[in-house]
Amino acid sequence: MGRYLNPGNAAFQESLNSKIYVDKSGLIAHCNELIQTQQKYMCISRPRRFGKTMAADMLTAYYSEGCDSSSQFDNLSVSSCATYHKYMNMYPVIHLNIQTFLNESGFASDMIERVKGGLLHDLLRYYGDIDYIDKNSLADVMTDIFAETGKKFIMIIDEWDCIFREYQSDSYAQRAYLDFLRNLLKDRTYIGLCYMTGILPIKKYGTQSALNMFTEYTMENPLDLAEFTGFTESEVKKLCEKYNIDFYECQTWYDGYSYPECGSIYNPKSVITLLLTGVFDDYWSRTETYESLRIYIDMNFDSLKDDILALIAGDKRKIATGSFQNDMTSLGTKDEVMTLLIHLGYLGYERNTCEVFIPNEEIRREFILATTSENSWSEIVNSVKKSDELLQSLLGGDEEEVAKGIEDAHFETSHLQYNDENALTYTISLALYSARRYYKLIRELPAGKGFADIAFIPRKIYGNMPAMIVELKWNKTAETAINQICERHYPASLKDYAGNILLIGINYDKETKKHTCRIEKA
Repeated sequence: MGRYLNPGNAAFQESLNSKIYVDKSGLIAHCNELIQTQQKYMCISRPRRFGKTMAADMLTAYYSEGCDSSSQFDNLSVSSCATYHKYMNMYPVIHLNIQTFLNESGFASDMIERVKGGLLHDLLRYYGDIDYIDKNSLADVMTDIFAETGKKFIMIIDEWDCIFREYQSDSYAQRAYLDFLRNLLKDRTYIGLCYMTGILPIKKYGTQSALNMFTEYTMENPLDLAEFTGFTESEVKKLCEKYNIDFYECQTWYDGYSYPECGSIYNPKSVITLLLTGVFDDYWSRTETYESLRIYIDMNFDSLKDDILALIAGDKRKIATGSFQNDMTSLGTKDEVMTLLIHLGYLGYERNTCEVFIPNEEIRREFILATTSENSWSEIVNSVKKSDELLQSLLGGDEEEVAKGIEDAHFETSHLQYNDENALTYTISLALYSARRYYKLIRELPAGKGFADIAFIPRKIYGNMPAMIVELKWNKTAETAINQICERHYPASLKDYAGNILLIGINYDKETKKHTCRIEKA
């Protein structure tokens, strides 16, 4: 075994030894289908802590010759795959973590030479008896090895994009690195499979990808690898049952990424930390600093702040992702910034509607943290500070204080187009941000003979708090809103909820520019 050539299965064994391990070995069956086909180039882009390195270690353990990994995989799901025994420990595997090479290099431009030197050292030592044309050319050496042995290489490249994240402005080094990868990988007969992981999709120059032979599996569209993006809902349910964790609370905190192929996806790091500690918290900030988020949203392209405000309030926004250049510097529009935030994991994305949204409570807190730390976001700072007071006024039935609190929130968000019930919903959702700590907020809840504008359902651990049904009106009266709640039997939609229910009617008068509120107990 070498440092990079056939490094063995010890790294994957650490995952198996861990207290919590979720079987994602089905990924191997997908990779087996692509070996030695035209689809053999795979680029997997995921945010940090979504299991990219574990998957790379797993594939290395499975394919690497020179070791026996049967004891690791015989009891995993991949063992039922028809090609399970055909490919296990049958290939020379090269496993590179580009981040390690970059850390050891004085300059980004030095990294390529370190990669070449490390690989040539392992290859020439392991295959020392071959008559090489040029021992200084990595591609020539690998070609000669394949010609002599007939064995194709499995290439596993982890953190492939780190140079684009850490040396964002060094376009010369970036282009040299892409040229190196293209020369090493494209149209090479010695490649049996290339599995490459990173946070960003492959860098574009203009409209073209520099490595256009790759199929890209992204947060925007993971294709047939959707279930391997993170933990699926069924996997999380089983874990919550095993560790006696409230699944519905876990869902509120960490659910939100979703794909038609597999449904909900959860961040593995956050779920595992919850299971190990038993504490619901924002674990995202332990791995991604909020400063990076703030930098991008402070660009405020095309009134980006207005959309961020609406997203925090629970709304969705339609974007076009096609112009994103897959880097962190070529950002000139709001859509490009939001597309970057999809790939960083800060926004969820619905392919069918092309809409982005904040996926869960954990990430919502990151947005609040990022936006309340700067004076340029004073409208959100003030709204969040007043949110606790507004919630207490609401629960206490103080109609005048609730109306005043919404009035203040309207003033803080006055840069929004405030001209219909939809805009009123944004204001109230943001004004009642604090309620999300205790409630699950549902917009347009199917109820009775229509849809309730907003429903607040207490989370199980706060079961002593009343549910709230909110109906909004524009240029009518708060009493009209209450009457609609009653006449259309909205409370009937909460028939499985056994606690108290507050009926809340809110109206905005466009002429007087005043809000009014009525609160009744159901």
